[in-house]
Amino acid sequence: MSVKLDLHLIQSVYSNHSTSLQQPPKGVLRLRKSKYSAAMKRVVAKVAVVGCGISGSICASSLARNGVSVTVFDSGRGPGGRMSQRREVIEDGKELLFDHGAPYFVVRNSEVMGLVQEWEARALVTEWKEDFGSFDCGTKKFVDIEKDGVSKKYVGLPGMNSMCKAVCRENGVETKFGTTVGKLDWLEDKKSWHLTDLDGQVLGQFDGVVASDKNVVSSRFTSTTGRTPPLDMTLAPELALKLQEVSAAPCFVLMLAFAESLSSIPVKGFSFKNSEVLSRAFCDSSKPGRSATCECWVLHSTAEYARRVIAQYGLQKPSTFLLSKVAEELLKEFQSTDLNIPHPFFMKAHRWGSAFPVTAIAKEDKCLWDGSKRLAVCGDFCVSPDVEGAVLSGMTAAKKLLDIFSCL
Repeated sequence: MSVKLDLHLIQSVYSNHSTSLQQPPKGVLRLRKSKYSAAMKRVVAKVAVVGCGISGSICASSLARNGVSVTVFDSGRGPGGRMSQRREVIEDGKELLFDHGAPYFVVRNSEVMGLVQEWEARALVTEWKEDFGSFDCGTKKFVDIEKDGVSKKYVGLPGMNSMCKAVCRENGVETKFGTTVGKLDWLEDKKSWHLTDLDGQVLGQFDGVVASDKNVVSSRFTSTTGRTPPLDMTLAPELALKLQEVSAAPCFVLMLAFAESLSSIPVKGFSFKNSEVLSRAFCDSSKPGRSATCECWVLHSTAEYARRVIAQYGLQKPSTFLLSKVAEELLKEFQSTDLNIPHPFFMKAHRWGSAFPVTAIAKEDKCLWDGSKRLAVCGDFCVSPDVEGAVLSGMTAAKKLLDIFSCL
């Protein structure tokens, strides 16, 4: 049976592009262009991508480069998700920037490496060439020092969200930040999706949907908003079974700024051993392209510590009092290391309520897919709990939609 889409004629998506945007990334995106460009030059499908983290951004970029009209919805103030960069302006007007989510990423997959090489050529990412290690809170000593060059660690320029920002500016991608999708309804008679926001305002009608934010189907959406999740999973029962398996660990982060270098710390990133409070610490200001006017660190709590706090105070938006309490506790643990940590001139805590997935629900499939409703679910929780997993999942979700659109 043929499927009728709400399609209209457009000019090629590549017209009026800058040279850098005309060239698709190496690997999978380059292959897609040759496979799908003929069909996509004639017509364009409309796709909604919910969530503008790295997975949703990559999916949106791949679709747009092949002629699909993409609208990205995100409840945040800008792109990035857990690759966001936090901007803080203190009393003297000084601006502080923190990568308060993913501190860096590594690459093992050849398709992702092709994309990273394109980002490097466009000065969107570079290697973070510093020593890393572990600190044993029991012995108060650094152990397992990993010298630069053992494994390549990549960071965004000038922030971890640089890649998400760049792809969101590409032709064919429209972004709507500060917009929370409240409901996704499948219109069987029109074979399309109808989206509304939390106030019931219509966001548009789309031929396909990509959910890169697991909260659209998570009970956490109810915990934080008091509403049912936007996507009724009875529409896709097979996907619903998989999504029930999604589990993520929470995390608090503490952003710190010091007037002087923490010279007692011999590395720029390290994990904690034998600490019930802290899991990792990174010197953000040591990354390439960052300001050197002060030394900025980002501390990550353990999942166990975050769960204890959430169990006591709930999943609602944390109060200023709670975040201040968490900040004091994380700083106290940092200073208990006997590393001569002075009091920072700036500190602020942030909560990631479902920061790190602990399961991969799609595995080799890389995303969840319902072809009958042109619905894809992608993210690091589908492949692996890291940036590379999120990228692979977003690429695969775009492939699924492009395959079905090219056959119509």
